[in-house]
Amino acid sequence: MFEEVLFKNRRPDRPATLDEYRQSGGYEALIEAVKQRTPDEVRQLVTDSGLRGRGGAGFPTGRKWGFIPADAGFPRYVVPNTDEMEPGTFKDRVLVNIDPHLVIEGIILSGYAVRAQTGFFFIRPSYELDAQLIEREVEVARQAGFLGNNILGSEFSFELVVHRSAGRYICGEATAQVNAIQGNRAHPMKDRHMASDGLWHRPTIVNNAETLACVPHILRQGAEWFKGLARTKTGAGTKLYCVSGKVNQPGCYELPIGTPLREIIEGSAGGMMPGSELKAVMPGGASTAYMPAKYYDVEMDFDPLKAVGHRLGTAAIMVFDQNTCLVAATLNLMEYFARESCGYCTPCREGLPYIRDLLWRIEAGEGREEFIPMLQQMARHMDSSYCAFAPGAAESVLGLLKYFLDEIREHISQKKCPFAEAYRPHRKLWYPAE
Repeated sequence: MFEEVLFKNRRPDRPATLDEYRQSGGYEALIEAVKQRTPDEVRQLVTDSGLRGRGGAGFPTGRKWGFIPADAGFPRYVVPNTDEMEPGTFKDRVLVNIDPHLVIEGIILSGYAVRAQTGFFFIRPSYELDAQLIEREVEVARQAGFLGNNILGSEFSFELVVHRSAGRYICGEATAQVNAIQGNRAHPMKDRHMASDGLWHRPTIVNNAETLACVPHILRQGAEWFKGLARTKTGAGTKLYCVSGKVNQPGCYELPIGTPLREIIEGSAGGMMPGSELKAVMPGGASTAYMPAKYYDVEMDFDPLKAVGHRLGTAAIMVFDQNTCLVAATLNLMEYFARESCGYCTPCREGLPYIRDLLWRIEAGEGREEFIPMLQQMARHMDSSYCAFAPGAAESVLGLLKYFLDEIREHISQKKCPFAEAYRPHRKLWYPAE
């Protein structure tokens, strides 16, 4: 039987308190670190554990921390990212509401590992109650001696501030997030190296909240223990899987990373809804491609998904059944991504509305066969954008073209959406078909 790690302190109707967290071993890792381990030793242990970022990119966490040069200046910053604007993704909100001090301890330990002085807990404005919860528990941790000057009598001092974002998807991109915290427009900065030139031009590390919540357990239990939690040889740790769509029990579930998709849907998520058959899933949120039912037994981990041409992303599994119009679903996503573009570069600013318009026309029964190569070409052009936003936005389009091209052609040949309850655009199309 699998024993939950990140969710071990779950209560039915409230977050775990500081006392409850400490009874389960909470803050022991921090106490040991500041008294017996050097920052380099903490970073090395996280590197050895194989922990990879849980926010979407999957970059090795210890390696990211190691990018800060040993002789880099001070102050240094860490930014725990709980913006969570990826459609279908809600794991960080669940985690914060189950065990806020686990996240807080992970943040403090990351600050210790990179010798940072301040953390900015970056959270979306629609999570206001969660922001208030973190602010309250940060003060509780400070009163207990785990935050502030000379933590636990050591030479390490660290403060944590809750920063409410402006509520835009692009703010989740690390360099755009730095701009947002500074009060600038949230544009990505690909010419900046965060490890030396981040927040206020100082060394900065951005990590996802779930990623940081793994750190206290790694320090207490060891790197090999963490690796042993995975179901795959290349994986490490557990993963929070968000499941939504046509399942009986949508929710957020902690399971060993590498758990097969079939087990997640038929086990934790209670199987498909009555009358529904699996047609496709998005395995890692709205910026991953549709994955057809033939991959039902794929292991939900970074490398196994990469081997079949897909990405784990945030591990937000969005489930579609045989009655779902994927043209309409893709149009819905393009509406979102076109609106959320920061507008900085031409491929994203102009390309996403163009793709959206073609899908509008296909869904409304005004599509033409020549729209298909136009979609293919424009979706590929998204790789020329300034940051990863547009390529991620185009993933659903590329998946639709690769696996469900017949569904597009059916819309075109029938001059209507063949699905009775399909999404309908309520506004006038920009370019009506002749």
